[in-house]
Amino acid sequence: MLVGTASASQLPISRLAPEDAAPGPGASGRPRTRGAAGAAATAPVHAAAAAAPDPVALAGLPAAIEDARAAALSGAGGPPDPATFAALRARLAKASPALPAAYRRAVAEPLLRTLDQLGPGGFARVLREDPDRQAGARLLLDVAQAVLQRGEGHQARATAAFQEVVTDLYEGFLSAEDRRGVKPPDHGVVPPLVRWGSAETGPYTWPATATRAVGVKAAVVSLPAANASGGLLAWPALAHETAGHDILEADVGLRAQLAGAVRERLLGAGMVPEVAAYWAERIDETAADVLGVLNMGPAAAVGLVGYFRAMNAAAHGRPALRNVGRAEDPHPADMARAYLAAETVRLLSFEGAGKWADRLVAEADRDLGRVWLGKTEVPPAAVKASAALVAQAIARTRLPALEGRALQQIQDWRDRDEAVVADLREAVSGRAGRSGPARAGRAYGEGAYAAHVVAAAVYEAAGGGSDPEAVMDRMMGVLAAMHARNAGWRDAAADATAPPRVA
Repeated sequence: MLVGTASASQLPISRLAPEDAAPGPGASGRPRTRGAAGAAATAPVHAAAAAAPDPVALAGLPAAIEDARAAALSGAGGPPDPATFAALRARLAKASPALPAAYRRAVAEPLLRTLDQLGPGGFARVLREDPDRQAGARLLLDVAQAVLQRGEGHQARATAAFQEVVTDLYEGFLSAEDRRGVKPPDHGVVPPLVRWGSAETGPYTWPATATRAVGVKAAVVSLPAANASGGLLAWPALAHETAGHDILEADVGLRAQLAGAVRERLLGAGMVPEVAAYWAERIDETAADVLGVLNMGPAAAVGLVGYFRAMNAAAHGRPALRNVGRAEDPHPADMARAYLAAETVRLLSFEGAGKWADRLVAEADRDLGRVWLGKTEVPPAAVKASAALVAQAIARTRLPALEGRALQQIQDWRDRDEAVVADLREAVSGRAGRSGPARAGRAYGEGAYAAHVVAAAVYEAAGGGSDPEAVMDRMMGVLAAMHARNAGWRDAAADATAPPRVA
């Protein structure tokens, strides 16, 4: 589940695990207008095959859940951390030139300066003071791994796909095109870098407000290494991490204003203060869920339900949503979050939003029991009503941090997005033949983006059209093809003609 702030040194780290500033010129190299009102309809959309199953039926969701459960239990981990200061320093210096110039300036060079300031003794002290690798040492090593894994070519195809999704989601909210009339973000210079980690930690992010502790000016997003080859339902979680947590950290005051809006909306509707406080105090995870749906549509909600079931099955043997949200847990109960995601889908601006929302509510109802939000037992009808109110407050409240605009005015999911996803389903299903991934890759910059590709894969697998593992492999091919056409990364080798500056 999405585990929010858990760090001995108070550095924020947001995780998705089992129970127990505008982008810089090196980002993508092209405008990003998905979801913007009036965006040009230029993507090549072809008629979807009549045989493609209706994704709303969710006939393939059990198989997708089992795929994610198996990946979580696989034990696959990312590459080991360098054992010594000298080894880390040397490898970083060698790997850094493979990054685009913007990432060398924002990540690699300041990280090397931080290491030089620490020296071997300081580096050893950081490791010694964080033996469980949950705070400062984990942050330092995660940022280093993001540079090393990219620079050294670890899991090159999967890493390229991962980076393309994260770049797209980040730019989708923070790009100038989608923020017309809104000041640039206060934090974050380039989209996050990515790295592969352990299965135990699940997906998580270090926002830019955390990485600045080591001098870095970009966030880092982590996925379990097993999700480089399996566990498709982990990929929609990137919308929660990147379009959610990293966005909430980008604008000063945004989190507090959203919490206030949620509390006010619930109390104004007659909800008891305990329920209003429960949701407002968990605004990090709650708002990240809403933002994920605004950026990836129903696929983000399907992924949330399916991934939680898979993680709970891996941890406890039962693929079901939790009905109890402990008072000390910074995340709402799984059941509350499933309803929140469904009600956010209901707010989206595409024709089938209501049908999808009803189906998602019905799917969550399969696991419904006695719901506890903190120390308060809440009737199911009140849980659903509160989730709908929270979705409305987060998506549609005009906020001072956004110059009086609402989040849904900046990012939304429309009929055009659904049409692009329907087209891309042919590529990830295999029905388009060998030309599918290449054709989808050529759509890069023409209205089809990485978030669409992940959504298409979720629709295809959860809808029962194709085997989840095969769908994921094709998804990787499409995303890698898109990333190969991403000018900021494509030209990285040409930009990196000299060692990083560390003076």
